[in-house]
Amino acid sequence: MGFEFSTKATYQKYFNKSHDLFRKSAKDFVKKEIKPFIDEWEEAGTFPRELYKKAGEVGLLGVGYPEEYGGTPGDIFFQIANFEEMARTGSLGLAAALGVLNIGIPPILKLGTKEQKKKFIPKVLSGERIAGLGITEPSGGSDVANLKTTAVKKGDYYIVNGSKTFITAGNRADQITCAVRTGGEGPHGISLLVIESATPGFSAPTQLKKMGWWPSDTAEIFFDNCKVPVANLLGEENKGFYGIMQNFQFERLQIAVMANTTAEMAYEEALKYSKERKAFGKTLAGFQVNRHKLVDMATLIEVSKEFTYRIAAKIDAGVDQVKEISMAKNFACDVSDKVTNHAVQIFGGYGYMRGFLVERLYRDNRILSLGGGTTEIMKEIISKYIL
Repeated sequence: MGFEFSTKATYQKYFNKSHDLFRKSAKDFVKKEIKPFIDEWEEAGTFPRELYKKAGEVGLLGVGYPEEYGGTPGDIFFQIANFEEMARTGSLGLAAALGVLNIGIPPILKLGTKEQKKKFIPKVLSGERIAGLGITEPSGGSDVANLKTTAVKKGDYYIVNGSKTFITAGNRADQITCAVRTGGEGPHGISLLVIESATPGFSAPTQLKKMGWWPSDTAEIFFDNCKVPVANLLGEENKGFYGIMQNFQFERLQIAVMANTTAEMAYEEALKYSKERKAFGKTLAGFQVNRHKLVDMATLIEVSKEFTYRIAAKIDAGVDQVKEISMAKNFACDVSDKVTNHAVQIFGGYGYMRGFLVERLYRDNRILSLGGGTTEIMKEIISKYIL
């Protein structure tokens, strides 16, 4: 199950038989619907849109969401099990694109009216529609409070102008939960709007070419006098920044889980290879330097996973964990950086070759310390709590 070196007691602190049954369902889906095609999709830089519908039909998209909107309620560890198994496709790009609803839908669920929830959630959970999140802008990056996309109210509509970049699933998303400026400068002038891609003036003309995450369609989105109904405003006008910050907490948890799983897969590949590959008359595992490297990798992963799970349990209990999840994201990304680097080193030249999982993990890993707020932004957040 991907927990070969984790203690059973640690795992059982957070996951029970119900989680295990769900995990098996997710694993079976990956085995049947994704694994046979993943290398082809990686090279193509995309995957079939129908995969969303297939995932929706077996309940993978709706896990953790209310039943009244087509979801399957459950605690946060059902979602974590899902994140882990999707990452275990070996393609973080596919996992991110397929799971993009988990950053696009929560603001609607938390801030939206009943009518908005009925309109924008059920078809996403069923896989009929794709929901993304539009925060980052070309000029601002992590500086969310100074975003430039404007939404000027005119009667029953907002006229939206500006652009977003690095938007996961942005090329084929049907709706984007978008941060816009409706008021003055700074965080207190920001609102959240749901903008549908069918809106005249909405365009995502090209798929951005990235170092990794190849199957994830990442886009720059442009808004040219888009008329968005005032009815699509989530929560109160000029109060959207708080919703963004709340959403970041869960997004950072997802990234920490993804980083831990990436590290775990790289470790497993390196461990297996070190037992098989021979050099100078013995296996790579026969050299102390490699054994100790593997021990360090295993130790770091154990610590990071336990820390992430503990924080997830507190988030699920309603305890504010802004400082802690920022720490967990940074720690998990540092661990994944080290472990994927060590794995490539153990593989030697083969670790640099396409067709070997550690090569893809090494590439895909690099974005994790940038997405959801950079390492440096996380440190700034943490510093405000400890100084």
